[in-house]
Amino acid sequence: MPTISVQRDELFRALGRTYTDEEFDELCFEFGIELDEVTSEKEQIEREQGKEKASGASDAVEYKVEVPANRYDLLCLEGLVRGLQVFLEKMKAPRYKAVAPSSGSMQQLIILPDTARIRPYAVAATLRNIKFTPENYRNFIDLQEKLHQNLCRRRTLVAIGTHDLDTIQGPFTFNAKPPAEIKFRALNLDTEMTAPEIMEKFSTDSHLKGYLPIIRDSPVYPVIYDQNNVVLSMPPIINGFHTRITLNTRNVFIEATATDLYKAQVTLDSLVTMFSEYCAEPFTVESAEVVNPDGSKVVYPLLTYRHETIDVQETNKRVGINLEAEKMARLLTKMCLESEVVDNGKTIRVEIPPTRSDVIHACDIYEDVAIAYGYDNIKMTVPNCNTIGHQFPINKLTDQLRYEVASSGFTEALTFALCSRDDLSEKMCRKLEDIPAVHIANPKTQEFQVARTTLLPGILKTVYFNKNMPLPLRLFEISDVVLKDSQTDVGARNERRLCAVNYNKTAGFEVIHGLLDRVMQLLEITRDAKTGYHITEAQDPSYFPGRCAEILVCGKSVGKFGVLHPDVVTKFELNMPCAVLDLNIMPFL
Repeated sequence: MPTISVQRDELFRALGRTYTDEEFDELCFEFGIELDEVTSEKEQIEREQGKEKASGASDAVEYKVEVPANRYDLLCLEGLVRGLQVFLEKMKAPRYKAVAPSSGSMQQLIILPDTARIRPYAVAATLRNIKFTPENYRNFIDLQEKLHQNLCRRRTLVAIGTHDLDTIQGPFTFNAKPPAEIKFRALNLDTEMTAPEIMEKFSTDSHLKGYLPIIRDSPVYPVIYDQNNVVLSMPPIINGFHTRITLNTRNVFIEATATDLYKAQVTLDSLVTMFSEYCAEPFTVESAEVVNPDGSKVVYPLLTYRHETIDVQETNKRVGINLEAEKMARLLTKMCLESEVVDNGKTIRVEIPPTRSDVIHACDIYEDVAIAYGYDNIKMTVPNCNTIGHQFPINKLTDQLRYEVASSGFTEALTFALCSRDDLSEKMCRKLEDIPAVHIANPKTQEFQVARTTLLPGILKTVYFNKNMPLPLRLFEISDVVLKDSQTDVGARNERRLCAVNYNKTAGFEVIHGLLDRVMQLLEITRDAKTGYHITEAQDPSYFPGRCAEILVCGKSVGKFGVLHPDVVTKFELNMPCAVLDLNIMPFL
């Protein structure tokens, strides 16, 4: 879930009182969020980069607060404070409204047909007479980044641009042009450059380089101009230097270009509702008109209020409580859902504000009732049902095998389900294209790039980190691997495997063979080529030639065992031989 950082003193000033860490932690729990960490900028830098790098950093206390992924209204200090104040009944939820300009016509954003080739949608709005301070300016930038990472899916669905309206003149044009025809001075650059030059310049930028592939291979790049051909932005990469926001900015033009119109609408609503608080007329946003390629016109932001009706009896049943309608309506109002009792106390009419796009179904309202009531206040009861739970057969078999393998002198390990591509291919002396591995689309680290297709790399890493322990090291793991499978609805399937390793001065082939025989004895599989199990010589690049055997049960392969190839042992930085058993236990159910 997203985590936001807020300065403790700034938060307490906004809340109007001071809390101890324990008191604020309890308040967060009651509100349905979590105080994840109490730290400071200096402490974080010391921990990550060392004391030398931390000199001069702020030691002001920061709270790291974890919020639900779908609560976009809590991604900044302003939304968090507003939500807590309403929850504590110190203020009523504000009414957000979009108004036409007091003088002149509203700002206009014209979408040209060529944008359909790359980024077809756009929305816009204006924050008029806003007053920035260093604190809320920082929060304004941080919220855009949080929305980009969360709701906007790293700018692939939506990209936000904010501009100083006093430096440009509408109407604005959203177009898509060949990269060589786009030239402007981008933020953080000293000179004008063409779009290809800008892309090359930012290819080494730690913050922006991850967004470049979104449009890099497109024959046209999206770009927004004002009436005088001044470039506002080249979404989703960078804004123009000319329209940059500063502490002196008083009127902000906001545009959001998108491949998903609904996400763009929610993004715009989320941004303007949070920061319209600082406008001369709080919680009021100036509308802008978007002209679509077909000539139709739409006014944004929508800031739509809608109503849902919930049944009081059904809500009590779902949550497991017994509340009167008036009390339930009050709890929902504390969650920023203005509610009133109707139909003689049988139902509640709930108003969903534009900040609560997470409320899609009545179940979402039931959840807010439970949060406001307090999960710890709900009494535990025995469900009124006659069903009896039991283990899945595969889990029961797994637990039985764990006990028996451990009794055979092996120590259980628990390793990561993800690993690097090299762990599966190069280190195992295999070709990556021959492995039915499921790849992660946007891996965060090189250690977690693919889902494991074998348990062996994880166990060998565990041996490496424990190789100074007394020998022999005998480790095992019984867990799932993930394999590509075009026959399944999701394109992949899980397979439960048993993997055991004997690491010693000698390989100990007989130790692993003995473990195999013991497992087969426990599974009541006899040593028979037709109706039981038998082994046959096999060739595998991960194993030493002539020291690898395939395990066959009723003529079908269920695994392999043998002595690992010296190259595999060396690539995992081990210096003694290993004997390995890799067995699929799914066929034994």
